Amino acid sequence: MIEKNIYLDETHDMLRDQIRRFVDTEVRPYGDQWEEDGMTPRSVLKKMGELGLLGIRYPEKYGGSELDTLATVLLAEELGRSTYGGFAITVLVHTDMASPHLSNAGTEAQKQKYMPKIITGELITAVAVTEADAGSDVAGLKTRAVKDGDHWIINGTKMFITNGVHADVYFVAVRTDPSVKGSRGITIFIVEAGTEGFSVGRALNKMGWLSSDTAELIFDDCRVPEENILGEVNKGFYAIMQNFQNERLVVGAQAMGEAQYAIDFTIDYVKDRKAFGGALWDKQVIRQRLSMRQAEVLAARQMLYHTAWLDAQGCDCVQEVSMVKALCGELVNAVLYDCQQFHGGAGYLRDSAIERMVRDARVESIGGGATEVMLEEVAKRF
Repeated sequence: MIEKNIYLDETHDMLRDQIRRFVDTEVRPYGDQWEEDGMTPRSVLKKMGELGLLGIRYPEKYGGSELDTLATVLLAEELGRSTYGGFAITVLVHTDMASPHLSNAGTEAQKQKYMPKIITGELITAVAVTEADAGSDVAGLKTRAVKDGDHWIINGTKMFITNGVHADVYFVAVRTDPSVKGSRGITIFIVEAGTEGFSVGRALNKMGWLSSDTAELIFDDCRVPEENILGEVNKGFYAIMQNFQNERLVVGAQAMGEAQYAIDFTIDYVKDRKAFGGALWDKQVIRQRLSMRQAEVLAARQMLYHTAWLDAQGCDCVQEVSMVKALCGELVNAVLYDCQQFHGGAGYLRDSAIERMVRDARVESIGGGATEVMLEEVAKRF
């Protein structure tokens, strides 16, 4: 499909080309091994850092490029096109779900300490909000922190934490005032790997995103200095809500990158695959189904770009972001269902790209805000 779009300029086009070249040369040839290893190598992330791909939205004084929300969408789309969802989400959690908390709320001292190495990939980040009984329901967090002199002592567990096994810096949301309403009394702390009382409980064995390390985290009298508070005490809920918009936008973009690439290579496959005396492409039902899916993906991508543009202009676009997340999360699963169907038995083999993409896509209507949660956010704003 033609990549031209009225929202994109020459800088965006150059960025897309750079990311696509990186994926072609540094990701696709090695991704199968990363799936086996259960993680994306940190050396690959450092290469991305060297190319400036881990700091495209951050200030130049820390090593960033100071680009806009549309640049983030292009990064997520192109990583989605890699066909390795675990690799894509490893990067996107670092660039657009965890480190933005530091960028948005950190003191200058905190930014000077961490941001340059975050942008180069020397430090990899994770955000620890979700618990076994609290995901999108952030107000339900139970992990506690109690003040003890010039430190805070954290106790509790976090679940489903992407980059959780191998991250260097974690932004951890905990309850610091249990006496107030659920959405209040939450604070974000910076916790470094190796901090006493903080450990990885276990790596989680997932259905998909196998090249992403995902963990349960345990805090057992974990002592964190006062200087590691990120933002204001008891105001962490609002910071989490603020960055949910960015998170949901990039998940939608990743989904559309996957959907578009799946359509592209499925068209190539059905034009070549022979059955019943001709190519599968000769069957009207297949041509028309893929044509309709292409129309749907193109329409969703236009909404995605428009919403990113709105965000870049500073507009309040919570409703649009929620629509993007719901629409794209469901659509990528519908597209990949059809694409796998048209691959026939070959699409059911564990070593096929389409089979892996089907497994990886399933979580995109769940993670970052399930479709049902997103639709309620839309409905609230009618």
